[in-house]
Amino acid sequence: MVRQTLDRAVDSYLRHLAIERGLSDHTVAAYRRDLGVYTGWLDARGVSDPAAVTPDLVADFAAERARADPPPAASSLARLQSSVRGLHRFLAREGIVDHDPTARLAPPKQPQRLPKALTIEQVERLLAAPAADEPIGIRDRALLELLYATGARVSEAIGLDVDDLRAGEVLRLRGKGDKERIVAVGSFARAAVDAYLTRVRPTLAAKGRATSKLFLGARGAPLSRQSAWLVIQQAAERAHLTAHVSPHTLRHSFATHLLQGGADVRVVQELLGHASVATTQIYTHVSADTLRDMYQSAHPRAV
Repeated sequence: MVRQTLDRAVDSYLRHLAIERGLSDHTVAAYRRDLGVYTGWLDARGVSDPAAVTPDLVADFAAERARADPPPAASSLARLQSSVRGLHRFLAREGIVDHDPTARLAPPKQPQRLPKALTIEQVERLLAAPAADEPIGIRDRALLELLYATGARVSEAIGLDVDDLRAGEVLRLRGKGDKERIVAVGSFARAAVDAYLTRVRPTLAAKGRATSKLFLGARGAPLSRQSAWLVIQQAAERAHLTAHVSPHTLRHSFATHLLQGGADVRVVQELLGHASVATTQIYTHVSADTLRDMYQSAHPRAV
């Protein structure tokens, strides 16, 4: 058995996530933050050897985090426990320790939260918000149209190369785990992207170093995740949308509107790049208001 300190064990696990599992830098950074909290807690108790971690210690850590003030969100607590569980499973599998102290750790129950989608009218206002007569506005319109047309994650959109735009109305996206998928691109999004490519991107590209990335910032560098987020926030403000709008809001709206329009859930699963159809089925929810309205309009003795 190869013994390691806890810090070295965490580094080994993070390299495994990045290199062997191909997780994104953003995801690996989230694991690093979570495991930093965990190892700091263990260090305060004099534990630096992963082999010395017991099920009781892990349970105490989970219970203490759940009682934190202010209390963490259930999703944050679940992610933290998932990071800890993944670390110890890796160490046991690699023979660094001879047992997994998290084997009986029960994950926290999370309330099922329905994804929030914009109405079609709200989406249209959002897409029309960037200034159509300004170069950056043309770029922003192309980004927003593409996000809504394809259901792409923001990391997938900013990771696009110009060559990923194939002939016709299809696009190649690289999702989680570097898995590729082909998605359709509607005429509105294609027109917006074409306008950006011909009228704006050459000027932006001339300001920076040569890059194959599709979306560029004002100085010619590839558009960052933070900048893409800001594009969406500014468009939401200009569209006077009071609901919280994030990059994932457009992805949720894409899926919800497809299903409302009659698309098969398995087709939507493929377009979103979900590994399991169960993940996609959360979008098949129907609001209580919609159920009531449909009942009252369809049942002969409802009113």
